[in-house]
Amino acid sequence: MSFRRKKRDEFDISDPWSLMEYFDRLFDNIQKEFFKDLERMRTRPFTEQRFGPIIYGYSITIGPDGKPIIREFGTVPKKVGEKPIIEREPLVDINETNDEIIITAETPGVKKEEIKLHATEKELEIKAGDKFYKKIELPSEVNPDETKATYNNGVLEIRMKKQKKELKGREIQVL
Repeated sequence: MSFRRKKRDEFDISDPWSLMEYFDRLFDNIQKEFFKDLERMRTRPFTEQRFGPIIYGYSITIGPDGKPIIREFGTVPKKVGEKPIIEREPLVDINETNDEIIITAETPGVKKEEIKLHATEKELEIKAGDKFYKKIELPSEVNPDETKATYNNGVLEIRMKKQKKELKGREIQVL
């Protein structure tokens, strides 16, 4: 068995060592970026510093094609040089059925009146007070007019109806 990989940023789900190597590289990069940002924050004047709690996490689910889907969340910047996020990214699950997309977001400690949702056919933006913020690229186009949201015990559930694509046929002349 060979431990060499063709691409360093991919892993083979059947090989647990590959998955462990992937997460080792992921956390090493996050740690390096975090300390760079922390040094940048330390050298700024106190009046410019607005740095909340440091939160980072990820969820792993298996997609319909059998491949893992890894979603990161938290206040750690995604790219080197980005400012730390003041609002926390909520933990979000996205489930897709034939007719709709169901998004579940954990937003504890927020009142229902503080939640603002903005939807387009391809994106959903969640802003819950000054605690949580997330912009989600949707897996399918939806009809934003047919979106319903409920909030109970810190869990926000958004149900979005998929766009119905009507296939229009036409007569073809044979030459």
